Amino acid sequence: MSNESLAETERIVHEPSREYVESTNVWQFMQAYDIDDYDELIERTTTDVDGVDASGIEWFWDELVDYLGIEFYEDYDAVRDDTDGPQFTDWYPGGSLNLAHNVLDRHAAEDNERRNKVACIWEGEDGETRDITFHELHRQSNQVANALDARGVGRGDTVGLYMPMVPEVISILYGCFKVGAIAVPIFSGFGVDATATRLEDSDTAVVFSADGFYRRGSEIALKGTLDEAIAQADTEVSSVVVYERTGATTPWTDGRDERWADAVETQSDGYESAKLDASDPAMLLYSSGTTGKPKGIVHTHAGVQMQCAKELHFGFDVKPSDRFFWVSDIGWMMGPWTLIGNHTFGGTVFMYEGAPDYPEPDRFWEMIDRHSLTQFGISPTAIRALRKKGDDWVEGHDLSSLRVLGSTGEPWDPESWQWFYENVGRSEIPIVNISGGTEICGCFLMPMPTQPLKPCSLGGPGLGMDIDIVDSDGESIADTHERGYLVARDSCPSMTRSLWSGDERYLEEYWSTWDDLWDHGDWAQKDEDGFWFLHGRADDALNIAGRKVGPAEVEGAAMDHDGVNQAAAVGVPDDTTGTAVALYLVAEDGVAESDDLRSEVRALVGEELGKPFRPREVRFVDEFPVTQSGKIVRRAIQARHTGEDIGDLSSVENPGALDAIDDAR
Repeated sequence: MSNESLAETERIVHEPSREYVESTNVWQFMQAYDIDDYDELIERTTTDVDGVDASGIEWFWDELVDYLGIEFYEDYDAVRDDTDGPQFTDWYPGGSLNLAHNVLDRHAAEDNERRNKVACIWEGEDGETRDITFHELHRQSNQVANALDARGVGRGDTVGLYMPMVPEVISILYGCFKVGAIAVPIFSGFGVDATATRLEDSDTAVVFSADGFYRRGSEIALKGTLDEAIAQADTEVSSVVVYERTGATTPWTDGRDERWADAVETQSDGYESAKLDASDPAMLLYSSGTTGKPKGIVHTHAGVQMQCAKELHFGFDVKPSDRFFWVSDIGWMMGPWTLIGNHTFGGTVFMYEGAPDYPEPDRFWEMIDRHSLTQFGISPTAIRALRKKGDDWVEGHDLSSLRVLGSTGEPWDPESWQWFYENVGRSEIPIVNISGGTEICGCFLMPMPTQPLKPCSLGGPGLGMDIDIVDSDGESIADTHERGYLVARDSCPSMTRSLWSGDERYLEEYWSTWDDLWDHGDWAQKDEDGFWFLHGRADDALNIAGRKVGPAEVEGAAMDHDGVNQAAAVGVPDDTTGTAVALYLVAEDGVAESDDLRSEVRALVGEELGKPFRPREVRFVDEFPVTQSGKIVRRAIQARHTGEDIGDLSSVENPGALDAIDDAR
């Protein structure tokens, strides 16, 4: 990162007004409990509280149930049982609830004013729109639940969701919750191998899918890919329910495949949600798997209920009249996170089917304007791509309805963060930049909307999250302002209950580095003013001549060149230094891929990070292989570069980009 860029991250650019602060949900919470500032808020929710016979974490997660209006059928005996350590904490033992009751049933009750409120505004890529009320969503979810019952699906059974972003995906998810089945969302952009891996690992017998969806004006077939995946997977899929989105002719297996109209719409629209244990699994979400085979993350009814509701209420300040849009797919945790968090409070979610720049690069800005959306979340990768299109596409659209911006998926570069803040946020509203993961269906780090912000910062720990930065010995170095490893010192309700494949890999992946510390695998740093930053994955660190640097630093330095839009740095064998940097670049539009540009970028990286980190090679591509959340799969680039075994690629959203690595210019 250049001195100029570094200076940008050290400068506070957002200062919320007193009026804005006092309008927020988190400020109201602080007033209710006599909490004066953010530091006290984090301390109060994570450490011991005077006069209370419970840890701060237990006090907070207990208090939150009533404060957020979460309804249990039967009260829990204790907030948690951590007899077996933080690795296997049982949250809300003895309690009984169902996610579907809290996000849907109670809002659709005849005496509830939210019954006819819009739960989802949907827009297809072709411009078609639909509004679905809680009453309508409730009726359809009940039909899904009855369809599952009719197919022998019950408590603890897995159900696949290989669906496009249409409103029916909400009914399927909530229908699974109702019967106590475990929903297995699968990204609709995955190919045969990735889909087969997830179907086989979860041992799914029933799958909901569609004939296809629209992307950049074309019909994308979905059912054929699913059929190939089922044939490849070592599991017995007995029922496939097909929603007709495009009306295209689709392959069919008699006796197994059924149309949505026949399987679901013929069912009764009455169903009483099952009373489930707080620890009963609700979802099986697969990690992006950037370091190997995707991990099956197990989430419980109580866990995701509490975490998603907490984050949407406090971090994103959701209000009854809001319209919340996060660019996502149901197969990424941000999809269920958005639905559960908003619908807990009877809020309205905006869902979009298509590409971000179709038919023009202002599609998002036009939809925000037309639908008066209030929260907008997106990945830094997507913003870099839209920024590349130019400011003119944003200008002319009224974005004044926006109250909060959001981002996640990867580290920001200061220039793109600033562009998002100034051009979309009008230099007035916060960017709630969050980081956590599928493993907790939520955030370890997230700023509150009441806080000042520096570019690229993640604020600090989320409420009720005991987060720290440690050195290689596991000793805290957060207050030394040095870079270290991001860890959790305690569990939270939504932390995965082991892995679907068992405890061994779970303990090895997250708890084996230090005693009783969750190793999240990220480089983190807290600056002198208390702002937290992430610097990429620790396991991606480049060890060059005995000195370590994160690839994000090399990439940030390269992107300081005006001609570079995106960068990916990987380590390759070198006879002299052991490891050298190979740098792949995506040039800005209109910038020639030249030897001069290579030389300038090499010199810039060397100037900012030191001569040992100057890239040995600089190559140009049009795109990088990324996960569905926008993270660059560096191990795949590295393997292609060195000719090593590339391993599992089921997490890669755009596998064609790997071929481009071979042909890099």
